[in-house]
Amino acid sequence: MTADRTYRAMVGSQAVELPLVSLSDDLTIALLISVDHGIAFSEAAGRELADLMRPAEPDIVVSVATMGIPLAIEASRALGLDDYVILHKTPKIHLGETWSEPVNSITTDKPQRLRMDPARVDVVRGRRVAVVDDIISTGASTLAALRLVRRIGADPVVIGTLMTEGGAWRAALGADADNVRALGSMPLFRRGEGGGDELVEVWD
Repeated sequence: MTADRTYRAMVGSQAVELPLVSLSDDLTIALLISVDHGIAFSEAAGRELADLMRPAEPDIVVSVATMGIPLAIEASRALGLDDYVILHKTPKIHLGETWSEPVNSITTDKPQRLRMDPARVDVVRGRRVAVVDDIISTGASTLAALRLVRRIGADPVVIGTLMTEGGAWRAALGADADNVRALGSMPLFRRGEGGGDELVEVWD
């Protein structure tokens, strides 16, 4: 952590300087917005994550809009796959509610639902799935994606992410936590005991 309130992290082979953003009086996060880091960043991250996920032999990548889209594209490309499926948190007329799961994200202040386009269900059903997202923090989005994929009748064989954040995701995902492949990890930040502007890294 530097004096200008950023946190330096490694995402695979790539160094990033992330702004520290306060979510509450007691919780601050290092904010990684994957779509702000450019095409070369996404291409390299997707290739490196694909290398970590390849031993699980996924047939298709399923990711979460919007931040997971560049990673899904590049990881699919690197895995030699010609298709991918995106789950949506924003209601759209063609999505409906048949294939949806509730989700509460650390960066969103209200409950949402994760939805799959019914027209894409048969692309996923019966296949070995890599569930990919940009960040795994509480594990809520990943868990909702896993529930949805399993309801459809697919087998999530690996979970890929740019970064894990803190450690709460391990308990949330349970046995599925062993399938997480990440390019890096970073802490959450809490106020120090003395108050003021001091921030303490929290890894669990």
